[in-house]
Amino acid sequence: MEINSLRHGSMKSRFSILTLAFVVSLPVFALFRLILLIRHYADIDEPFYKVIAALLLGLVHDVAFLSYLLIPFALYLLLVPNRFYRSMVNKVIVYVLFFACLYALYFDMAAEWLFWSEFGVRFNFISVDYLIYTHEVVNNIIESYPLTGLLSAIFVVSVVTFALCRKKVQTHLLVEDKFSSRFKITLGLLLVPLISYAAIDQSWHDISRNRFINEIAANGPYQFFAAFKNNEIDYHRFYALGDDEELSRQIKRLVGNGGQGGDSLPLYEIARYVDGGGEEKHLNVVLITVESLSAEFLRHFGNNENLTPFMDQWFDQGLLFTNFYATGTRTTRGLEALTLSIPPTPGRSIVKRPDNAKMFSLGRVFQQKGYDTVFLYGGRGYFDNMNAFFSGNGYRIIDQTDLSEQEIHFENAWGVADDDLLSRALKEADSDYAQRKPFLFQIMTTSNHRPYTYPEGRIDIPSGTGRSGGVKYTDYAIGKFIKAAQNRPWFEDTVFVVVADHCAGSARKAELPVDKYHIPLFMYSPKNIQPGKIDTLSSQIDVAPTLLGLLNFSYESRFFGKDILKMRPQQGRALIGNYQKLGLFKNDKLVYLAPRRQVFVVEDPLAKAVQLKPEQASDLVAENMAYYQAADYIWTHRLNRY
Repeated sequence: MEINSLRHGSMKSRFSILTLAFVVSLPVFALFRLILLIRHYADIDEPFYKVIAALLLGLVHDVAFLSYLLIPFALYLLLVPNRFYRSMVNKVIVYVLFFACLYALYFDMAAEWLFWSEFGVRFNFISVDYLIYTHEVVNNIIESYPLTGLLSAIFVVSVVTFALCRKKVQTHLLVEDKFSSRFKITLGLLLVPLISYAAIDQSWHDISRNRFINEIAANGPYQFFAAFKNNEIDYHRFYALGDDEELSRQIKRLVGNGGQGGDSLPLYEIARYVDGGGEEKHLNVVLITVESLSAEFLRHFGNNENLTPFMDQWFDQGLLFTNFYATGTRTTRGLEALTLSIPPTPGRSIVKRPDNAKMFSLGRVFQQKGYDTVFLYGGRGYFDNMNAFFSGNGYRIIDQTDLSEQEIHFENAWGVADDDLLSRALKEADSDYAQRKPFLFQIMTTSNHRPYTYPEGRIDIPSGTGRSGGVKYTDYAIGKFIKAAQNRPWFEDTVFVVVADHCAGSARKAELPVDKYHIPLFMYSPKNIQPGKIDTLSSQIDVAPTLLGLLNFSYESRFFGKDILKMRPQQGRALIGNYQKLGLFKNDKLVYLAPRRQVFVVEDPLAKAVQLKPEQASDLVAENMAYYQAADYIWTHRLNRY
C-alpha cells in the first residue's frame, strides 16, 4: 500500500533529497556566520541594521553557492530511470554521496575557522594558492594542527548528522517521478545558479567600511571558487577612473619625470634617466626579506619582549627607516614591490601572473652593471611562482632543492631553517668574491611562519610553540650570518639590507588597517653608510631607488618609487593595498579605491579613523588614482619591459 502510494506521487519528488541538503547546509553556514559575529562583535561599529543586512546577504550567498554545487546532482536525478533509482546500487550511491557531502560541509567549516584564525578573512586568493601548493600546505597543516583528532571529530559529527537524516533519505529513494516532471523541476533548479551567475559578483558582500561586516556577509566556499576566475581584476570596469591625460601628467611629476620633458612623452610613459651624481660604488648588496617581520616585534618600535636581541642592537649601527610600510599582506606583494617598484595592482601579484618576464627591475639595473643577481629562497621556489618570476627576469635561482643533505640541518613544511639558507648565501658570496664579481643577493626567509619550528638549542623559546619563537629564531639566524660575514674579505664592500615582506597579520575591522602594514627597513655598511634614523613616510616601492641612490648608480628608470634619502618630509607617502583595496597614506589621511568605483577617505587612520567625503581630500584622491591607474596601464600595455 505504501509503495503504491509513493508510485502514484502522493509524496514529494525525488528532488526533495536536494531540499534536505539545503535544510542541513543552510543552518550550518548560518551558525558559522553567527560564531564569527560573536567573536568580533566588539570590532563592529556599524548600526544593528547593517548586521542584519550582512546576515541576510550571507544567506543569499549561501543559496547561490549551494545552487552551483547541486547542479551535477540535479542532472543525476533527472537522468536516472525510476527502476535504477529504486535499486540497491543507487541506494548505496546516494548514501555515499550524501555522507561525503556532509563530511565536506563540516570539513569546510573547520578549514574556514583555521583560515580565519590565520588571516582574518573568508576564503580568497590565498586559499586558492594553498590548494595549488599542496606539499607546503599539507605539511604545514600536519605540523601545525592536531590533524588526526580534527578529522576524527569531523567524521563523528558527519556520522551523527547522517544517522539523523537517513530515514528521510531512504524515504526519498522510494519515490517515482515521470521524466517530464523531472525535466520541469530540473529546469527550475538550474534557473537559480543562472540567476546567481548573472546577478551576484564577488563584491556584493562589500556593504560596509567595516571589514568584519563584509566578511560575515560572504560565503567562504563561494569566495573560494570566485577567486579562481578573478586572478586579475579589470581595473577599468571596477574602479573609479580619472582623465588619462591629466593623470599621466601627474604621475610623471610624482615619480620625478616632470622636469625632463616628461609631459611630451606618450601616455603614462614614466621612463627617465636617473643621474647618480657621483662616482658609482659597485658594492655588493645582500637584501634579506624576512618573513612576517612586523615593526611591532622590535624594541625600536616599542616592543619589550626581547624577541629580536640582535637586531635591537644592530639597528643602532646603520640606517633605520622608522616610518616605512609594506605594500601588501602577502610575500609575493613584498617581492613585487621590492623588485619592480610598482604599486600593488588589483588581483594577484605580478609575481603570480603569466607573462611577467623581462620586466624593468632592481635586478635588471644590477645586471647591466655586471653583477651576479641571485634569488635565494629557503623553500621550493615553484611556490607562488617565485622561481619562474625571478629566472624570467634574469636572476640565478637557489632554493631548497639546490642545497645538499650536508647543508640542511633542519627543515619543515616551508623550507630549510634560516641559518641553513644564510650559510649557503655565505658560500655564494665567497664564490663570487673569488671570481671578482660583484653580487646582488635577494634572500627570502621562511622560518617565521607557522608551524614556527626550527633547530632546538638556538634560542630560549622551544621550537613550535608560536610566533614569538619564529621571530626570535630568525633574529638569531641573521645575527649568526652578519657575525660570520664580518670575517669575510668582501664584508667592507657590501651593503646589507633587512626588510619584511609584510606584517605578521592584517586582521582589523578597517579594510586597510595602516598599522598592520608597518615594517622595518634597515641598511648597514659601516664603511659606507653613517648610522641614523629616517622618519620620512615611505613604502616598499622606494627600496630599489633608495638603494641605487646610495650606490650613486646612474640608470634609465621605470620605477614608481623614489629615493627616500632625497625626498622632502612633506613628499612622504606610502602605497598599501590588498587584492581589491588600493590605498595611499599621506598627510595623515588614507585614501583608497575599491571595486564598484568606490572611493574612501579616512583621516587619522592610526588613531581616530574619521571617515571623510572624497571631495574633502580631492588632491589625494587624484594622486591615488594617478598611481594605480598608471600602474594598471603600464602593466596591461607592457610599458615596463625590455
